[in-house]
Amino acid sequence: MASKNTVKAADIRGKTDKELETRLAELHKEQFNLRFQKATSQMQNTARVGHVRKEIAKIMTVIGERKRPAVNVSKKKPK
Repeated sequence: MASKNTVKAADIRGKTDKELETRLAELHKEQFNLRFQKATSQMQNTARVGHVRKEIAKIMTVIGERKRPAVNVSKKKPK
């Protein structure tokens, strides 16, 4: 079940590479700040850590998909 705070992969795929790189940098900064909040016991929204990690993973997946060449999966298997 998707939460209201998660971003859909279709939304990420609709963005340019530059937008994805910018968003990824923002998320890494937020993740860094969340780690500090956790260490100093100031974190209020503990679920945000998971949301940030998942969004980073989705963006990294889309970036990786764009870097890899397209593969034709409809090749017939040899007999």
